[in-house]
Amino acid sequence: MTSPEPVQEPAAVPEPVRDKDGVRLTVEDAVATVTLTNPAKRNVQSPALWRALTEAGRSLPGSVRVVVLRAEGTSFSAGLDRRAFTPEGFDGEPSFGDLARSSDEELDAAIAGYQDAFLWPRRSDLVSIAAVQGHAIGAGFQLALSCDLRILTTDAQFAMRETSLGLVPDLTGTHPLVGLVGYARALEICATGRFVQAAEAERTGLANLVVPAEELDAAVRDLAAALLAAPRDALIETKALLQGVATRSFEAQRAAERAAQARRLRDLAGLGD
Repeated sequence: MTSPEPVQEPAAVPEPVRDKDGVRLTVEDAVATVTLTNPAKRNVQSPALWRALTEAGRSLPGSVRVVVLRAEGTSFSAGLDRRAFTPEGFDGEPSFGDLARSSDEELDAAIAGYQDAFLWPRRSDLVSIAAVQGHAIGAGFQLALSCDLRILTTDAQFAMRETSLGLVPDLTGTHPLVGLVGYARALEICATGRFVQAAEAERTGLANLVVPAEELDAAVRDLAAALLAAPRDALIETKALLQGVATRSFEAQRAAERAAQARRLRDLAGLGD
């Protein structure tokens, strides 16, 4: 008689560290997953969601090395909730009209607070991956741009619609956009508000990889595993070096490379601080 096949237990689903205002954070070993959880409204964004994203970033345990930013449903994020454009705005939040009537200092502080949600994925001690399906429009596009790397499904579409609405992209997306595709293409994308399809995104550097929808989870897992294979300190130093290129001269970058390598050599020799 043959022995019965062992029963495969389903993989345990990690308990959320926090799950509030359309954002869920889960952590499994060195990988954290931040998920937008309002698929019925295509994960539209609001000040409450931005605060929840900021808190998710602050809640990451020190053991986390890779963060995956993803969304439930058919769209990554359809951008800003249109209630922001109404006189009433959101319950308990200042409307655009209220913001416009505030002082320069208050208005600047409000926008800076919104931007906080888009800053932490750039931390040098993390590598962040945006897993994008369907639409990523406006604030959704900028959220994907806040990550270090982007994996798209074949149906993914980026668009920067702010200029078409009389606004500007103000959620930290302009710097990475120009860095990835250059000034002329970035201006054309923002000024026209057109859709950038997945194939163009991959060709122009907006996407690191494009896969069929059914392969998105596996592609994200494979990339996360590859990132975790590198020693943490070496990856942190490498990310910091690359992030600084835009603001350093060639000679300053050479010096930064020497300093980083000296730290690595001393650390590997057991001579680090």
